[in-house]
Amino acid sequence: MTLQTAVEGSFECIGDLIDAAAEQIGEREAYVDGERRMTFAEWVRAADGVSRALADRGIGRGDVVAIRLENGIEYAVCYVAIARLGAVATGINRRLGPREVAAILDRCDPSVVLVEAGDDLAASTLDRSEVQRAMQGPAIAERAAVDPTDPVCIIWTSGTTGTPKGAWFDHRNLAAAVPSAGVMTRAGDRRLAGLPFAHAGYMAKLWEQFAMGVTHVLSPAPWSAASMLEVLRRERINVAAGVPTQWAKLLELDGIGDVDFSALRVGLSATAPASPELVAAVRDTIGCPLVVRYAMTESPSITGTDVDDPPEVQSRTVGRPQAGMEVTIVDDDGRPVAAGAIGRIRVRGGCVMRGYWGDPERTAEVLDDGGRLLSSDLGRFDDDGNLVLAGRVDDLYIRGGYNVYPVEVEHVLAEHPGVARVAVVGIDAPVIGQIGVAVVVPADRNRPPTHAELRAWVVERLADYKAPDRLEIVDDLPITPMMKVDTRALRERFSPPG
Repeated sequence: MTLQTAVEGSFECIGDLIDAAAEQIGEREAYVDGERRMTFAEWVRAADGVSRALADRGIGRGDVVAIRLENGIEYAVCYVAIARLGAVATGINRRLGPREVAAILDRCDPSVVLVEAGDDLAASTLDRSEVQRAMQGPAIAERAAVDPTDPVCIIWTSGTTGTPKGAWFDHRNLAAAVPSAGVMTRAGDRRLAGLPFAHAGYMAKLWEQFAMGVTHVLSPAPWSAASMLEVLRRERINVAAGVPTQWAKLLELDGIGDVDFSALRVGLSATAPASPELVAAVRDTIGCPLVVRYAMTESPSITGTDVDDPPEVQSRTVGRPQAGMEVTIVDDDGRPVAAGAIGRIRVRGGCVMRGYWGDPERTAEVLDDGGRLLSSDLGRFDDDGNLVLAGRVDDLYIRGGYNVYPVEVEHVLAEHPGVARVAVVGIDAPVIGQIGVAVVVPADRNRPPTHAELRAWVVERLADYKAPDRLEIVDDLPITPMMKVDTRALRERFSPPG
């Protein structure tokens, strides 16, 4: 079956695709940013103006340009402008702290950093107002010749286990995102965009957006269920992502069952497992299947569930390998483990990074000569070939000599009706070594579940030593700049002093 794209033609480099998109789908909306709207043709024309301004500063093929702008049209324009020059774009999440930003700048040494007004960086900068003027200025006369193996972008890990690492991707990497997208992308989709643009979910999907003619509608900020509903309805959104709590709050709105959601084809349950009950409720009330995707900065496409999978599969697994991706489970030495056993997840395919920018030692630790990426994530395959996550190598804790994988326990706890969101962390304890702490955001803050209730729930479904030894009720879970639960912060918060 041939993949139906919005833009016709075969392209080796993203600049050629961008030219074709401007010609073939130029009048289609590319962005809706609040009251602002931009077509694909306007996007490319504005980017060519910024390319000219960057070229006037000496930027050309292979030079690194960092983008430290807020989500929005200017960020998107700058990304394309950099790509048009054959330069290398890298996004810097604005939630990162000074030390993390300094480490990124030191590692990639950008020629220019595109910033918000008032940003104080020890680097050559171009601020938002200068970018906006360049968007209206003269276009660059010609583009640089590039090769498909040239780097296009660098995407940084969140740095929760050390200084951020910069995964870099070339033109072929970005092209591989199109077949691997599966049900998440159809030609002409209108997508509700809520991730930081510096995230792999945006940076690695530039080719996909142009090839498929996807309109990005920026998520309202600050978020509320009412504002999300209004955007879904008004903009006729086809694909939307939200954490389980957001989907649950959407279902609680008065009259939600009477709203026309006929445009909404698929929803994504992001950052945390959704209970089978929530998956079924979204399907029955909104008429939209919730699916799950598993990816990482180093490989922005890996596995996913299908719209036809039952709620139990959507809740407890992250599905099967996406098109063009291969996943195996191995031990620390790279040898395949027994069927059904837990081990490290190894990935190979077109979406896997080419390496860590300027860091051959750390690249060699995770990427072999065959392009196989050995991740720090743990998992296993179930009998139907679905990948079940079991946490990370550094998240595993040992309780009384038994290995406990937090994600496995989190999936079970997430099915409890009194739990809205949950994270499980291991902390040191005398005699037994480590214990498990369940950190829970309750579904009803006035009637949170008890420790005994949750322990009994887990013991009915898993080995008794996997039941949490402590329960902590919180208003929310901390997240990293990459929108993942910050387990390190939770361990520090709930570990005993000393």
